[in-house]
Amino acid sequence: MATTTAEQPLSKLNIFSGKGVQMRAFHITWLTFFFCFFGWFGIAPLMPLVREQLHLDKGQVGNILIASVSATILARLLVGRLCDAIGPRLTYSMLLVVGAIPVMLIGLSDSYESFLLFRFVIGIIGASFVITQFHTSMMFAPNVVGTANAVAGGWGNLGGGIANIVMPLLAGAFVSLGYVDKANSWRLAMVVPGVILLLMAVVYYKFTQDTPRGNFSDIQRDTTAKKKGTFAVALKDYRTWILALAYGACFGIEITVDNVASIYFVDHYKATLVMAGLLAGIFGFMNIFARGLGGYVSDIAGRAYGMSGKWYLLGVLLLLEGLGIAYFSQAGTLTLAIMTMLLFALFLKMANGCTYSIVPFVNKQAIGSVSGIVGAGGNLGAMLVGFLFKSENISYSTAFLYIGIGVAATGAIVFLSRLLTTKTSEVPATVDTELQPA
Repeated sequence: MATTTAEQPLSKLNIFSGKGVQMRAFHITWLTFFFCFFGWFGIAPLMPLVREQLHLDKGQVGNILIASVSATILARLLVGRLCDAIGPRLTYSMLLVVGAIPVMLIGLSDSYESFLLFRFVIGIIGASFVITQFHTSMMFAPNVVGTANAVAGGWGNLGGGIANIVMPLLAGAFVSLGYVDKANSWRLAMVVPGVILLLMAVVYYKFTQDTPRGNFSDIQRDTTAKKKGTFAVALKDYRTWILALAYGACFGIEITVDNVASIYFVDHYKATLVMAGLLAGIFGFMNIFARGLGGYVSDIAGRAYGMSGKWYLLGVLLLLEGLGIAYFSQAGTLTLAIMTMLLFALFLKMANGCTYSIVPFVNKQAIGSVSGIVGAGGNLGAMLVGFLFKSENISYSTAFLYIGIGVAATGAIVFLSRLLTTKTSEVPATVDTELQPA
């Protein structure tokens, strides 16, 4: 059956347009992802209050950091498969409802153990990223999907930075209004993002559809070949694992910084809670353009040099990110720390966008599974570096230095892996078979 232009993926991204199924899905999915990140990291800038009230030591704070990103690993693998099976609309709606519950209830924690459990379960909403990337991949054509994925991901990631700014102010507002004292303000503040997630579940279910042609349940009757074994196919492709490693070195570090930045600025530079949240928010605010820029530059590199152009760009961005983090770790003043943070944040977030501009081309019949595995790699990276911040023998500054070295090494691996496997006959992306529609 022939499809109309309105039922085809868009070949152009106009961020100021809300017309059509594709652009409506684009705007709803990035906004939903934004609030998921807001809820996921809403507690991070309030951790100095939590640490004081629950009497947490450095090791316990480190365990909470690790727990906050651990559940996301399995959740991302699961939702990737669900997207391939039932579509992003239903998958997202279910995730939002389930994820809202621990966000709203974390304020009931009265001990380290209960807080740790809630922080662990909240991590499942980090799987929202996979659904957003899957959904935009369904709505945009290969020539622009990298940019679309990067912009949607970047604007969604912005939620983590805004949470660092807004949540201390929200907690302070509840104190000023007399609803709660300062020590318990974090409990009431966390109810707000949970309620927002429930509202977004309704919006997503009612106002989006899985593809330009319709929902999976509506178009399956026109499909003769059903996708089976997509997860196994994705696992067998070495490019999936290289991208998972790369994403651990960029996105994994991003969510680590989202988690520890406020505490780091409070402890290392004696910043106030609000000031520390603002500085951490600046790091997150870079997503408003930097991730999209990475996807855009990656698409340009792809058109000029084929898939190798995208891979080489990713390797260089990771190398520069690693060097920036190393310099950040050695900053002797708050001013220098801010400058170097902005520097490595630019390369980090561009690397995020570049990574997911490659994902849709690994295997076009298993986009959800590839996206899920790569996304899980990001959280696995965050979980592993979390052990550095848990150690009683390693300062936060030293942990950042080790991270910088590791990220730079990962960039070299990505660059060399493509260099060693590139076919000598590869041509620009205009005719590159790797960049052609399925």
